[in-house]
Amino acid sequence: MNAETIKRASAVYFTLLKDKVIDENSEHFQAYFNPEVRQTVLLLADESGTYIIESPKRIQLVVQPTGSVFATNFTHLKEKHRQVETKKHFHLMSVVIMSFLAAIDRNQAAKIRTKREGISYYALERQVNDLIMNWDSILKAKPAFGEEERIDMKEVVITWKYMEVDTEDYAVKKGNRRTRIGLIAGAMRLLETEGLIVILDRDDIPKAIPKQELFERIEYLYHDYDRYELFKKLMTSEEGEHAENPSN
Repeated sequence: MNAETIKRASAVYFTLLKDKVIDENSEHFQAYFNPEVRQTVLLLADESGTYIIESPKRIQLVVQPTGSVFATNFTHLKEKHRQVETKKHFHLMSVVIMSFLAAIDRNQAAKIRTKREGISYYALERQVNDLIMNWDSILKAKPAFGEEERIDMKEVVITWKYMEVDTEDYAVKKGNRRTRIGLIAGAMRLLETEGLIVILDRDDIPKAIPKQELFERIEYLYHDYDRYELFKKLMTSEEGEHAENPSN
């Protein structure tokens, strides 16, 4: 491993740290696929607890869930994202994000539709509400529901049920993080900050459109995690309550 290889690999890796994604138009993309540079970048990633996702047109850097020097705790997350107020709100936002991922991670037709039309916040609110009301029904018959999956279902259900239900006047409600749509907006901003979605029509009926980076992350990373598949199964087991187009 010579000095030039280390220099080029470091340039690639630290660009990934800064931008999270390098596409095919970047000089660093071409440099990465030099075998010696790639091996060095992968070594840097492994030593720092990060992971490289390779696809034909881009490479991405993600933090491993454990053992990473870049891993954050709830306090740091709360400082970075003001919309994350408490752990119970963070858990509920995680449910919203997983519900969104489950909606787009289906068949090819669903992927094409959501890439073109997105999913509106109101459609996502209905989807999450159906899911949590189903969980509420299951909890009444099976109070231990969620314990095996290490999910505090009761807290999630109670928090959601007693949140204010937004009117259609989104412009008035959008700043209120304690409403359902406000919580969904906060969850979507987390994905937007990571460069994984585009948010359109913010001041009317906002919608989230997944970027190709998100589909690649799902395909090349999330599908390898049993925890993701477990959550996805929980999210989709009772789907179908709303048959309308999710872009509405």
